[in-house]
Amino acid sequence: MLIANALFESSGLLMVIGGVVAVIMFVLVIFSRQYKRCPSNRVLVKYGRVGGRAASQCIHGGATFVVPMLQSYGYLTLEPMTIDIDLTSALSKKNIRVNVPSTFTCGISTETTIMQNAAERLLHLPTVDIAAQAQDIILGQMRLVIATLTIEQINQDRETFLDLVNTNVNTELNKIGLEVINVNIRDITDESGYIDAIGRRAAAEAINTAKVEVAEQDKLGEIGQATANREKEVQVARQHAESAKGQKEAERDQRVAVSKYEAEGITGEANAKREQEIAIAQQDALAAQGKKQADADRRVKVAEYEASAVEGENKSKAEIAAYEATLAERRAEASRRGEVAAAEAARDVLIAEREQEQARLEKEQIVLQNIEKQKVEIDAEAEAERIRRLAKGEADGVLAKYQAEAEGVQAVLQAKAAGYAKLLDTCGEEKQIAATLLLLEKLPELVDMQVRAIQNLKIDKITVWDSGDGGGDTGDGMTRGSTSTFLRSLMSSLPPMHELAEQAGIELPTVLGSLKDKDNEDTAKSAHEDGPTPNES
Repeated sequence: MLIANALFESSGLLMVIGGVVAVIMFVLVIFSRQYKRCPSNRVLVKYGRVGGRAASQCIHGGATFVVPMLQSYGYLTLEPMTIDIDLTSALSKKNIRVNVPSTFTCGISTETTIMQNAAERLLHLPTVDIAAQAQDIILGQMRLVIATLTIEQINQDRETFLDLVNTNVNTELNKIGLEVINVNIRDITDESGYIDAIGRRAAAEAINTAKVEVAEQDKLGEIGQATANREKEVQVARQHAESAKGQKEAERDQRVAVSKYEAEGITGEANAKREQEIAIAQQDALAAQGKKQADADRRVKVAEYEASAVEGENKSKAEIAAYEATLAERRAEASRRGEVAAAEAARDVLIAEREQEQARLEKEQIVLQNIEKQKVEIDAEAEAERIRRLAKGEADGVLAKYQAEAEGVQAVLQAKAAGYAKLLDTCGEEKQIAATLLLLEKLPELVDMQVRAIQNLKIDKITVWDSGDGGGDTGDGMTRGSTSTFLRSLMSSLPPMHELAEQAGIELPTVLGSLKDKDNEDTAKSAHEDGPTPNES
């Protein structure tokens, strides 16, 4: 009996020990299967009930225990992804479209916050889908950065351009758990050839600089040679040496002047061609932009660009334009208020019938009327803004026209003043000669005016009743007849050149003849009209 009890107790102890060992083995197996170690090129994401309000726990370069039934896990790879960005027709700051093909190397970040974003947004996603998301974000940010820079800044200051791209792209990629490792801009081109024009201009400037340096070295060589010849010839004859020196200096000045004019010509040609290409590119960009405006917001934007493009023009009509814009805005506001009042009146009628058809009116009529009211308000505001912008642009255009005309008139007056001053300097002490010269310059116009004074007279027939008595003597040795008297009177009605000059205080040259003594002529006329004197009789 004692032996049986001892055997029973021994078997029970063995069973307990065996159970404990089994439990330990089970725990070890479970622990070994659920204790996860994270490789260095991955991020271990444990999710489920991880404590606190966190949705997941990220581990890099360590290990953790995953509680069965309560927790699970996944891995995020840290291997870099190469993303080719074929960016074309990106609009730069000066409205020139550029092509910026580039290659981005991205990967999941190991920074705690960014790594948590990756766990929430990229876990279990294929690499292809992650790369597609990153590509969309990079394209958008690249276009945004290019829109803030000019062609010169993009092409010449690559470091600043890459810094802006890294900053903007990193900020957006960090939101989904990625970071930029490297950016490689392959080549930058534009549709209008503006970048090529910049390269040609730089090459032309380098060539011109080289030509100037060569000319300078030639000048130094010629100076050295002339100096050596001069020192040699001084020993023989000083005058001969001085003559040679003057000749060499004249040749040197000629070569320098020719080189300078050639450089200026090449530079001017390059600048003119560059400005032409820039103008063509700007017009093409504006035309393309105008075709792509499809809604009210884009129409307002086009109006802003047009107003900015004509900014600087005539401001003399700014008040009128502002008044017209205000009037149009008030009309739009009145129209909007009328529409709103009509909608409110309809709404009051519908409210009065609300007890009968409340459900249907709330779903159909009232909602549609509110939408229509908002649409009318938006259209009215957009139209008022467009009219205001167009009026401002027209006013600025008239201002630029008047300013250009004023500058032209001022230039003409300045040129005339300079000419008159030079004419007075040429005349020296006898300033009155200047007025004579100016009158001689206008003499053909005065003669032409005299001819035009009678050229359009339509005289069908002239009848002269002549008594046949000869009419007497005119005082200059000629007999006065009725016909000759008529013709002389007709011609004397025209203002003579000498009288015009005398009224202006100018004495014409003697080659143009001189006036007869007017008093003698008047005396002779009166004598003939009164009849013969006693001596004559």
